Amino acid sequence: MARPIETELAQDWHDGARSSSLRQALLGLGRFGRRKPLGAIGAIIVLTLLIMAGFAEWIAPYAYDQQIPDARLKPPGREFLFGTDNVSRDIYSRIVYGARVSVTVGFVTVLLGNLVAATIGITSGYFRGRYDILVQRLVDAWQAFPYLIIILSLLAVLGPGMLNVILALSILVAAGASRVIRGATLSVVEHPYIEAARAMGAGHVRVIVRHVLPNVTATIVVVSTIGLGGVILAESALSFLGFGIPPPHPSWGSMLSGSGRTYMYSAPWIAIWPGVAISLVVFGFNMLGDALRDVLDPRLRGS
Repeated sequence: MARPIETELAQDWHDGARSSSLRQALLGLGRFGRRKPLGAIGAIIVLTLLIMAGFAEWIAPYAYDQQIPDARLKPPGREFLFGTDNVSRDIYSRIVYGARVSVTVGFVTVLLGNLVAATIGITSGYFRGRYDILVQRLVDAWQAFPYLIIILSLLAVLGPGMLNVILALSILVAAGASRVIRGATLSVVEHPYIEAARAMGAGHVRVIVRHVLPNVTATIVVVSTIGLGGVILAESALSFLGFGIPPPHPSWGSMLSGSGRTYMYSAPWIAIWPGVAISLVVFGFNMLGDALRDVLDPRLRGS
């Protein structure tokens, strides 16, 4: 039986709206790439990292701990793209699986740390007064200690492991990001619509959730994106020192620390490729974060 004409018109309208939205999204990505080429390169690097982390089993030709017979210290070539290490493991496969470690630690740490930072920064900037003074003095005291000493002390008590590394790094992320979020909140609460919402009888929770949080979300996104590169670099440094992800799980920092230092002169590719991976990822997140800051911040958007 033929469909009613109204149903066909409604379906055509929805299809047209969907194609128009897709076209607008593609045009927006094109404008972003033209205006912020470094940001677009950073986005490509980040997207590649996410694909490697999500599909490591299909991308890597070997398991990260698989020992290949008669393949010890093979240089890069057609058979092994990045060469092999001192125990006959494929370095390319370990780099791919190491992306999963970096993505897990980086995103979970930033998510947890910025959740705490947003809670501290928004409440501190909104309520102000004695609460703000007390909270900010605690943040000052926490930031006064050297970061490396705090992390090593926490990991010495908690022990090595992915969860403990995430918890230790989250505390430091929260301390620094809360200051930026508090500054954005202080500028938001001075707007007339905040006073109008209070005059209409809105409570503190409603004002924060409906008016303050949406206006500081851009700041939180930018802080999170820029902080991801620093977190991944910190995790690599901890793994290099032996306090990060324990073996046999591959971490780019531990690959640099162990056989990378031992065979630096006889097999330099063992240390070169993890170093290149760390540098590219940190560069990608920093460039993407800077571009998002310019796009999302009205004061930097220009005409």
